[in-house]
Amino acid sequence: MDIKVDYIVDAKGLSCPMPIVKTKKKMSGIEPGSVVEVVATDRGSKADIAAWSKSSGEQYLGTVEQEGLMRHFIRKSKPTEVKEPITSERIVHLEQLQEKLNNEAIVLIDVREPAEFAMEHIPNSLSIPLGEIEERAAELDLDDDIYLICRTGNRSDFATKILAKKGFKKVTNVVPGITSWNGPTNTLHGGDE
Repeated sequence: MDIKVDYIVDAKGLSCPMPIVKTKKKMSGIEPGSVVEVVATDRGSKADIAAWSKSSGEQYLGTVEQEGLMRHFIRKSKPTEVKEPITSERIVHLEQLQEKLNNEAIVLIDVREPAEFAMEHIPNSLSIPLGEIEERAAELDLDDDIYLICRTGNRSDFATKILAKKGFKKVTNVVPGITSWNGPTNTLHGGDE
């Protein structure tokens, strides 16, 4: 599976700390929501990139190893992304979502970016990124019971409001988001889902 990226950082042949230095430089000048692929040969770069992403507030999506290369994927976070209050009228917690997935006919929409979805997502969820939710709302049935999920609950909170304005009555935000999900997921390992 190909992951759509906005930028590529070539760190092949470089060892610590150079993959981080090049990544940090690239991340400082890009828009929030952009996805960067860091291509490296240093096997230690996996732990380094993951740790740097966490400490810098960026979102480490994961690493795919292919043909001796480490392909790291990082999403540029918004400064307010994890701090905005959740204000959706209908909210469900992850435990309740698991019950609904097991026992009810619901539509689960993942509003994260395609690269985030490709790295890990809940089985049978649909990928409709937040930036496309308004234009793709016509693909959805107004009568469906729709649950929206993202990384932390903030983007899905915004998406529920967009759909509610379009006449959807049964839209629910899933909190706190997939970062705390303990149920089954489809993940990308070595290029295969």
